[in-house]
This record gives sequence, C-alpha cells and structure tokens, in this order.
Amino acid sequence: MIKIGTALFEACEELERERGISKEILVASLCDAMVAAYKKHMRIKEATNIEAILDEQSGEIGVFRTKLVVDNVEDEDTQITLNDAKEIAEDVEVGDEIKIEVTPEQFGRIAAQSAKQVITQRIREAERGLVLNEFLDKKGTLTTGIIQRVENRNVIVNIGKTDAIMPQKEQIPGEYYKPGNRIRVFVLNVKETTRLPQVIVSHAHAEIVRELFELEVPEIEDGIVEIKSISREAGYRTKIAVWSNDPEVDSVGACIGPRGSRIQTIVSELKNEKIDIVRYSEDPVEYIVNALSPARVVSVDILANDEYSQEAMVVVPDDQLSLAIGREGQNVRLAHKLTGWKIDIKSVSQMEKAESQNMANYEENTEEYSDDEEQVDELQQEIEEEMNQQEIDEEDFAEEPTEEDSEDVEE
Repeated sequence: MIKIGTALFEACEELERERGISKEILVASLCDAMVAAYKKHMRIKEATNIEAILDEQSGEIGVFRTKLVVDNVEDEDTQITLNDAKEIAEDVEVGDEIKIEVTPEQFGRIAAQSAKQVITQRIREAERGLVLNEFLDKKGTLTTGIIQRVENRNVIVNIGKTDAIMPQKEQIPGEYYKPGNRIRVFVLNVKETTRLPQVIVSHAHAEIVRELFELEVPEIEDGIVEIKSISREAGYRTKIAVWSNDPEVDSVGACIGPRGSRIQTIVSELKNEKIDIVRYSEDPVEYIVNALSPARVVSVDILANDEYSQEAMVVVPDDQLSLAIGREGQNVRLAHKLTGWKIDIKSVSQMEKAESQNMANYEENTEEYSDDEEQVDELQQEIEEEMNQQEIDEEDFAEEPTEEDSEDVEE
C-alpha cells in the first residue's frame, strides 16, 4: 500500500465545494489512474481482475488482483491454491475469490505521474458534464451574468461556471458593453465541444421581453394574462400582444401597472426601449387596428385570408400615415411580425386618388369597349353584305345557260 495522507481528501473536498465535482468522482479517478499505471508498468494490456482500493481511514492506496481459490492452478494470473490463499485469509474455501495486493515497490512516483494526468482529464470531463447539464436545462431561459471582455466584436459574459459568447447579431445596436457590468441575457444555445461547452447568449432576443413581463406582472405568472405574441427590434421598439382569460382583468392595464410602475421597470431594464402593449383579438380587423397603435385607423379591408397568405389593406387619415408606417417602416413592420398579416397602408387621399384613377380607367376601358363593339358591328355588317353579294352572283351564274344547253336546244 502507498501512503498518500489526508491532503488528497482535503483537495477533493475543496474541489467539491468550489466546482461542484463530487469527491467520489475524484477518488474513482485516482483508482483508475493507479490501475492504468500498474498495467503500463507490468506491461499488461488486458486484465479484468485488477483494481485499486483506497482506504480513507488510513490514507493508503494499493493495487489488488482478484483470484479464484482452486485445488489445481491452471492460470496463475486468475487462480490461487487453497493453501496459498489461507496464508492471506484463514477462512477462505475453494470457490471463493480473494484479493491479493500486487502493488510494486517504488511504484509511488510512476503512479503519481499517471494519476496527475488521469485526474486532470477526469476533472475536465466532470466540469464539462456539469456545465452541459446545467445550461441544457437553462436553454431558452433568462439568466444574469457579468461582462468579462469584448473579443472580435463578441461579448464574453460569465454566467456562473462558464463564459458565454454573445455574437454581434445578438447585441443591441449602439449598446456599450462595459466589463464588470451585470447583464441579463437569454440562453440561445448550448454546443458541446472537446473542452467546456460553448454557451451562446443573446441580449436582443424577444423572449427577454417575455421573461421580464413574467417577472414583473404577477397576472402573467399566474396565467390570468397571457402573452400571445412579441415582435422586437432590440434597442428601438417592441410590440407585445396580451390577452386576459378573466373578463374582470384588463390585460393592458395589468402589464402597465399602478401609475405605470411595472412597465417603467421593464423599460428601464431595456435601456428605455419603447414598448407598445397591444390588446390581442381573434378578430383580425380589430387585431390589426390594435397592432398599428398609436396610429388611428379609418378602415381595414381583408384582401386574403387562407393557408397561403393573409393580406390586409389599411386606410388611415392623411396626418396619421407617417405614424402608422413608422420611422423607416418600423411600426408597420413590427405590426406585421406581431400579427402575421401582410399589411399595406394607404392614406385617405391616396385611396381617393386611386379610386378616381380606377374610375377613369374603367370609363376609358368602357369607351374603348363601345368603340370596339361598333367596329365589330361594322365589320360584321360588311361581311354580311359581301356574303349576300356573293350569293347573288352565284345565283346569276347558275341561271346563265351553258354551251351544252344551247346545243341541246338546237337539236
């Protein structure tokens, strides 16, 4: 047996406290390392009856070989005679198994080198497994981290046992990510690698808004108010459609909170990003009108509503056109993402102009059609006259006597 003392156990307990790696994993790793070192030292490739045993009370570890007690030994590596076995343990009988220590002398240094490599590898594997399991459970949820640094436009965020990567496309445009600041991020994906798992997080995902509303609005967490849809352009504006399952609870009012306290907390968390809370409706016309708020709508005409497309024509007052469309089309774009409907917006004057133009085109087409009818009638009349004249000519031709007829008359 090799004396290793209590330092190993203290180190195992410290790793368990700091990294969450259980003491049993480290002890098993040490035993596996001893067996691997023994096989290499003794040049044994295949052997299933060799194991290392650690005595925690004495702080000793050794390599043992399990052998079967028999009357006649045929394989010295796996069998032992009864007399030899009784020298080790007096109460053994034929057919019993006995463990025999085979720890070589001066084996401590070889075992230590092998143990260091195996334990280091096992610690990495255990850490990778812990991180992978933890963040696979957190995938699709919100978590809080600390900004570490910025590398190649990627923000590195520490979220506990590992550092996560926030790619540029998942960052809020214009946001300054200062190292040391706390940040709330959404866990997008967890990729398993040869080292620690790679965690991808987002600061611009629409689900961040959902999580914040669920944290701030008790009615949403209780299921009274339901979030139907969210459309977001991070850093600029978000539209969220809500619905109340209780007629006595106002879904929009619950999200705003007393004197706007709830919505203000969320807006502050999102760095003053504008949030439009929209009342959801199963009626597509009403839903589209709500989604285009704060713009006022005159009318909504459903152009198509089937499995292939959903299109609507919306008419707004002239002074509301720019508000309905939004800056660079942002309002109508968010309304489209929120409702799933393709929305075409026109002002009242544009519609009147379009209708006038359509009417003029209709009248012009009608006149052209009338002219065409007259031309067709004239042509038809000419054809009929020609056909009548042809019939007359044929009759004349039929009545005129031929030369044969004349000869017959003379005879």
